[in-house]
Order: sequence, then C-alpha cells, then structure tokens
Amino acid sequence: MDRNLYLYNTLTRTKSLFKPIHPGMVGMYVCGPTVYGDAHLGHARPGITYDVLFRLLRHLGYKVRYVRNITDVGHLENDADSGEDKIAKKARLEELEPMEVVQTYTLRYHDAMRQLNVLPPSIEPRASGHIIEQINIVRKILDAGFAYESNGSVYFDVAKYNEKHHYGILSGRNLEDTKEGTRALDGQDDKRSPMDFALWKKASPEHIMHWPSPWSEGFPGWHLECSAMSEKYLGETFDIHGGGMDLMFPHHECELAQNTASRGVGGVNCWMHNNMITINGQKMGKSLGNFITLEQLFTGTHPILEQAYSPMTIRFFILQAHYRSPLDFSNEALQAAEKGLKRMLQAAKDVKNLPVDESAAPSAEISSLKEKVYDALLDDINTPVVLSYLFDAVRIVNSIKDKSVKVGREDLATLQSLFTEILSDVLGIKDENDGAGNGKMIDGLINMVLDVRKNAKANKDWATSDLIRNSLKELGISIKDTKDGCEWTID
Repeated sequence: MDRNLYLYNTLTRTKSLFKPIHPGMVGMYVCGPTVYGDAHLGHARPGITYDVLFRLLRHLGYKVRYVRNITDVGHLENDADSGEDKIAKKARLEELEPMEVVQTYTLRYHDAMRQLNVLPPSIEPRASGHIIEQINIVRKILDAGFAYESNGSVYFDVAKYNEKHHYGILSGRNLEDTKEGTRALDGQDDKRSPMDFALWKKASPEHIMHWPSPWSEGFPGWHLECSAMSEKYLGETFDIHGGGMDLMFPHHECELAQNTASRGVGGVNCWMHNNMITINGQKMGKSLGNFITLEQLFTGTHPILEQAYSPMTIRFFILQAHYRSPLDFSNEALQAAEKGLKRMLQAAKDVKNLPVDESAAPSAEISSLKEKVYDALLDDINTPVVLSYLFDAVRIVNSIKDKSVKVGREDLATLQSLFTEILSDVLGIKDENDGAGNGKMIDGLINMVLDVRKNAKANKDWATSDLIRNSLKELGISIKDTKDGCEWTID
C-alpha cells in the first residue's frame, strides 16, 4: 500500500501512522447499540463514522474484519450496577419476552443503518450468545487477584488494579478524581468501593434474564461483553476499537482494565471516539423533548422538525464535521446540507456525460485535486475538508457543462473517479432516486415525457408543454430549457 493513513489514538492523545498488526489485515471492533428502543440520531454518527473508516480501509487495499456488537443483556439503568436491565424493563412494560424486544429493535436498527447506506459489519455478535466467554474472563480476573466475590456477585477491584496499572489512562482521569466523582448508590452494599464495577451480578428473583455460573444464577456486567467478544473474534490484541465519546468512561475504561487484568495487555492498538450530536446547543435527551429517532427524521414527524430529511441528507450533514468535533443539529443546518447534497449529486450525474476535448491542455487544478482529497482522507478521516475539495470538483464540472472550460480525457477520468471512488465508495453518498434497478427506469420515463414536451413545443402546443412542466414540478422534478435542449433535476 503506497498511501499512509494517520489516525488519532485516544489512549496516547496523538495522531500517528496506522500500522496493522498483521500486514494487509485489520481487526476493528465498534460498540453497537443496546437494542431496547428505536435507532435515534445519536446512533447515526458512530454508524456513519466507522462505516467511512471501514470503507476507506478496504479502499486502501486492506482486508478488514469489522466486528460490531449488539448489547442485549447486562446494561442496567443509568449505566450503573443497580436497577433494572434496560431490555428486561422494556420486555416487562410491553409484556414481551426479552429476546422479542431484542429482535424487534435489532431489525429496526439494521433497517435504519441500511437507509443511511451503512455497510453491515463482518461479524455482529450478541452479548447473550457469549455468556461462557464472559464467565471465563471473570475467572481469569479473579485468578489474577483483581476481582472479588461478594454474595454471589463478582466485582472488579479498581483500587487494587490501580496499584499496578493506571485506571483512568484512557479517559485522562486519576483515581482520586474518580473517587470524588463517584457516589454510593442504593443496592451496592456488596461492593468494597463505589468505584468498583460488576463483572457478574447475582440475579434477584424478579430478574428475567439469568444464567448459571460458579458464583450464582445471574448475568454479566455490561462492560464485560466487549472484552469477551473482541478477544474471541479479533484476538488478544487487535488494531482499532471505536465508539462514541460517551462510552469512553466508564465503559471503555472498564473494558481496558478488564483486558489488562485478564490478558496482561490492554489489547487495543488504537482507541477511536466520535464526538456527540447536540440539538440547538443542548444534549439530546427525552426529558428535554429533543430526542429524535431516525424514523422521525426520515418522515418529519417530530415536533421540532420543519420537514422530513432523507437518510442521505443526514449522512451528508454528519460528514460535514470532523468525527472528533461536536456537531450541532438544527433545521437550518439540515436544510443547508440538503442543498449541498443536491449540488453534489447533480455534478456526480453530469460528470458521466461531459464531452471530451482532445485539444484541451492538462489542468493542474484537476490533477492536484485528487491528491488533496486523499491527503484529507488519510489525515484522520477529515471528511469536511474532503467535501470542500469535492465542491471544487462540482464547480469545475459545472464550468465544463456550461462550456466555459474544456476538459481532456485524462482529467475527465480524474473528475469521474472523485465522484465514484471517493463520494460513493468511501464516503458512502448515493443518489436515493437512483435505487437498484430503478435509476435507469426513472431516467427513461422522465426523458420520454420530455420528448413529448419537445414535440409539443415544436408544434407550438404551448398548453401541453406547460402542462408537462407544471406536472413534473408538482412531482419534485424541475426542468430547465437550454440552447442544447432540456435538463432536469429532482428537487
């Protein structure tokens, strides 16, 4: 591979050259959703962020084993070691089996990701399918002396671990800071310290999901599943672990501690975290009334939405900010993204049919544009800069289309590759009006109607001509008469 990728590592707080453990092969693990509700705007950003990384790595020639888990057990309310399991609570409220809840919302999550053009991972394991592996890790941590059993539950001993290792190294905390920020919670008297976290919890009589273990009939702690499943499918040490910034502490911090305690190594070469999406400057939350599901975004049914926004508009909007930067949602920002996306997709369509002028001199701007795009992509996946260069390509395409600029065959091929290889293949932006098997049909039908209009104009049948124009406009299709004929766009 002749292109070098640089990624920011949360653990080292540095951006460095990415070197896979096994040449040509990348192991990548990303924390997926806890499936007890519909996919929401907060799920879109990590889904799209790590999809672009997955696409980019494959584009660079790597073979990628991409593992994204499904949390279906052990995630208690408020991310604590007490309270009700989030999925069990949903099952109780809806009078369903827990796995009915899991299946329902997993399918809805998959459908939302499909609409966002997020590729499926190589492996998508569930926590409930890896109870044996999680029990084995608990055994190893107990044997290493970094955990203790208490009344049928097993807890990770943070203070003892911190004597030999640094608990807080990932999130940049020290133990004293963690102590001050930790409060004792009801029902946690089994713990030696409020900082300790559950590896295995004894199930109360009313707890729906539970399994036998050497310590009790119970269930694994939330943090344990990622340690177990990443090791099973990627080995004790792998290349990339991704997730949202909200998972850095305590989830990923606990995972890193578990890995070190059970394996002797942290297990991850590069930790990556995407930043959050806020709404009009506020954190998204149901209590604030600004919690928006992806279905509500796609249909425009939430009260704060002025309109529906297509999945590609959401994807384009998310890519306009660097994945490590905060991103604020607003109707204005989404509408601007929608307009920008239309310009980009129109240029992607136009570039396929631009005329070649064999006499045109090579363009230094076009030849340098592709390298600039790659430089931005390889600089920690800087998608907003990539899009800025692609808009330069849009401007050039429009100039060629208007015949104010001529283009040679090689330069045209370069422009075309920017829209196919980069916009489509790496950034995952597609024309939603050009679905599989439907794109050519739609083009053909519209062009057929426009031929009828052309004949009507030739016969000076202005009533028919205007009727066709107005009818197409009502369907969201704008037409523009030019000296060379007629052009159309889908609004």
